[in-house]
Amino acid sequence: MTDRSHTRASVDRPARSRPREKPSSSGGYGARFLNAVRTRLTAGKQIRRTLPDGGRLHIDRELPFLCVYRRPNGGSDTGTSRLITGEASYLIAPGGEEWLPAVRELVSTIAETLTREFGAFLVLEIWAKPDAVAEADHRALDVEPEFELLAPGANAIDGTVEVLVRHLKRIRVQKQSCRVNVERVRTGIAPPDLPPLYAPEQNDDGIPSTSACSVFGLAVPPVYRDERHDPSQEFPLLLKTFRRRLGLALRRGFYDFTKRMTVHRPPHYHELGRRAVVKAVWQVDEQLAEVSKQFDYLLSLTPINAAAAWESFRDRDYQQRPEFHYLPLPFDPALLKRQLYRTPIERIEDPALASLFVGKQEELDAKITMLGDRNTRRFRYGSQRLFGPVNDELLAEAKAILDEITVSEPPEARERVGAEEFARRAREEIALYHARAPEFTAEVVVTDKVPGIMVSRGRLLVGRGIEVGTGRVDALIQHEVGTHMVTFHNGSAQPFKQLKSGLATYEQLQEGLAVLAEYLVGGLSKTRLRQLAGRVVAVRHLEDGADFVDNFRELVEEYGFRPRSAFSIVMRVHRGGGLTKDAVYLRGLTQLLELLQTDVDLDLLFIGKMAVDHLGLLRELRHRGVLEGPRLRPLYLERDDVAARLAELRSRPVSLSEIARSAT
Repeated sequence: MTDRSHTRASVDRPARSRPREKPSSSGGYGARFLNAVRTRLTAGKQIRRTLPDGGRLHIDRELPFLCVYRRPNGGSDTGTSRLITGEASYLIAPGGEEWLPAVRELVSTIAETLTREFGAFLVLEIWAKPDAVAEADHRALDVEPEFELLAPGANAIDGTVEVLVRHLKRIRVQKQSCRVNVERVRTGIAPPDLPPLYAPEQNDDGIPSTSACSVFGLAVPPVYRDERHDPSQEFPLLLKTFRRRLGLALRRGFYDFTKRMTVHRPPHYHELGRRAVVKAVWQVDEQLAEVSKQFDYLLSLTPINAAAAWESFRDRDYQQRPEFHYLPLPFDPALLKRQLYRTPIERIEDPALASLFVGKQEELDAKITMLGDRNTRRFRYGSQRLFGPVNDELLAEAKAILDEITVSEPPEARERVGAEEFARRAREEIALYHARAPEFTAEVVVTDKVPGIMVSRGRLLVGRGIEVGTGRVDALIQHEVGTHMVTFHNGSAQPFKQLKSGLATYEQLQEGLAVLAEYLVGGLSKTRLRQLAGRVVAVRHLEDGADFVDNFRELVEEYGFRPRSAFSIVMRVHRGGGLTKDAVYLRGLTQLLELLQTDVDLDLLFIGKMAVDHLGLLRELRHRGVLEGPRLRPLYLERDDVAARLAELRSRPVSLSEIARSAT
């Protein structure tokens, strides 16, 4: 559920910079506010309010728990309040004595209202562990990584305590495992020097007798700041990682408590995560999308004189490196980077979403740098950083395919179709999707600007001079339309534009899916596999220092490629100064074949453009209701022969060599 009318972005500030405010004359936050809290919680609505004296209340929806942080009196507590702001239900409150009645009244209102809904409720208060400084050692961590968990003595919550302890121990900080000390407290769970926040009357067994609300306390090691020398100095990257891991551990505990003590039965612990998407998220998404749409990365790296360059290279007997021309860059890299880093990702409270946006920001930075370095030596180094090197294992698989498949080209007499006919067939396929989803209105353009076929921002660009064998038409359509256009469309339907343009390093999984589509429809030919394997070999040769002519000669003389095909491969690999992206096709297919041996939900792979590394986060966001399932599934998945091939790939490991032997 998302109620944008109650979203309000805010940034943590040091406690001393907040103006001091007094409680209302009624001694609390006010009867009207408390009544509004009861009403909205009962109706299942979101609450997101900035409270007096720097407080903040965020409750996504009806949930059987509340995380609380109270600022200590006197001095700052850098970073600690942010540990809970990624949770779906939290309260940040002042710790001053004058505010104690007000805060107690608010927590009681929340707890009692939601206890009536769920039958039980959990308040977990968090604070920085005092006296946590340890002797510094070679691990460069001067704080003991030890949690202290304070829990009621009730036997009923033993299981929840065990779950929390188990997952807190799995948190690692600077390569050190965390320890957990558990203390059972019958009453009065609270941070040092602060009175208890919520203390229902309890019987002799420590079970609340007048309330079904349980209170836990968690003292966390302040590893996220320079506790020894300057506690106001935050370690931002360590805080980010620690906060994310702590949040997942807490969610596991909330999940166990919910199943054990309440009537609520969420199917997965991620169901208890945040659903509301606040204003800061939309702002960051919009700003990153604005930067991304100011340049077309692949189009900027596609030679516009490919045909003329081939003729020149051929006429000079393949001895002189051709000169490639590109479209002028429509932006100033320095100015665009300035715009990119104005994006306020730090305002996003949700760690899962923040990590996705940070990754995209870093990738856009790398791509802008590469385009600014086009036709220089620096370009190749940036490409290797972005797409990764060709390792020995992938190179061996590529060479095995080239050895397995000795025919480099289909017979010249095989029937082919030109650009206009291919475009017509692609439009027919798009019309089938349009019939199921009227908003699917992808454009097909026959153009002189590209030498082959590519999808750019949801448009299918078809090079005017292409010729495609009739047996490959369907496979290429499923590659471009059934994969790239479908994921673009599905990504457009998600709340974040990044799934449309592509999360960071999405190319490998995306191209792996596209090549898999070719195989599933029976159109992954021997020639196509040789082409993909040749690209891997050419990238490795580039990385090893080969120039254009040497790389071309190696493909022709060592691996039997015809000159025109070898030229196309080497042109793609050496464009811009050395683009190593072309290794991702075969690497992506290998990765996908391994992924199919797991229980991966194929629909998850089509909700947009992402990398395998994002799947865990995307599953989480699906469980949390932040993301939707795909609007469209590729039509080829409905074919009987495709279903049979897919079932075979899921039933047992299938190697690239086996796929090569079965290729047409």
